[in-house]
Amino acid sequence: MNMWPGVKLRVTEGWDEDGGHSEDSLHYEGRAVDITTSDRDKDKYAMLARLAVEAGFDWVYYESKGHIHCSVKSEHSVAAKTGGCFPGNAQVLLEGGATKQLRDVLPGDSVLASSAADGSGALLFSPVLSFLDRRPAAVKTFYVIRTAAGRSITLTAAHLIYVSDGNCTDAPLPGAAAASSGPGSGSPRTVFASEVRPGQCVLTWRRGAAVTPSGVTAVGVRRGRGLYAPLTLHGSLVVDGVLASCYAAVDQPRLAHWALAPLRLVQRLLGPAGPQTDGLHWYPWVLQRLGRLLLDPGHFHPWGIEG
Repeated sequence: MNMWPGVKLRVTEGWDEDGGHSEDSLHYEGRAVDITTSDRDKDKYAMLARLAVEAGFDWVYYESKGHIHCSVKSEHSVAAKTGGCFPGNAQVLLEGGATKQLRDVLPGDSVLASSAADGSGALLFSPVLSFLDRRPAAVKTFYVIRTAAGRSITLTAAHLIYVSDGNCTDAPLPGAAAASSGPGSGSPRTVFASEVRPGQCVLTWRRGAAVTPSGVTAVGVRRGRGLYAPLTLHGSLVVDGVLASCYAAVDQPRLAHWALAPLRLVQRLLGPAGPQTDGLHWYPWVLQRLGRLLLDPGHFHPWGIEG
């Protein structure tokens, strides 16, 4: 029954590409809308809100005199709140020597990476199999980690990066005399980007040089557009000259690497089933749901778990 003949639903805002909302806003995921009636009769808004609740929205409220806000819960809260990505303008080194921004990287490209998911292996060129998350229009807060070697890496809070403590000499690690060499013994551990502190060491690389532990000189934050989380065959990659993991949200890179083995195998053998749509890939989405049921919450990034 149409109680308002001739009146239509009017959506004033849905997906936000301009960064006008808070960092955690579901407008950046397409999970929120602001609505009015086409005649903008405010006397109808109370009933409009009631109808929105009956339609199944999880949260409805009279946000302003101008509209009703409606949203649905994020089904992947870790990715929604913190993500595990790099910005679109971050650069990787391709096999053959060219560099490419992550926004332009395609499945099948081979990028410089470590041969071990914990960052302890020799460097090699590892094929990109897929994107665990790919949201070109998303606006997020990124951590910028700067090093004494002049390198800096930009990534979201819940992304994993390799660090070690102690005196960073900016000298090649033992056994890393060539660009194709790995860190050898004394492998670093993985931490969330938001946990990195000045004085710790990260692994840096530059053309013609070895993998080098470089001291972190500063950690800052900035807003940026685009979220890209490439999955390589080996579970790591060098981004802007700094070695980082492909994984995020959970502090267990070996577990993440093992859990993603079926996806790596299928895409390694068969290739992508088709063009990947933007958003969080369905496979890590399922893993995150299972992980929240099976793992202690202490293994997740503290900002990524909703009560």
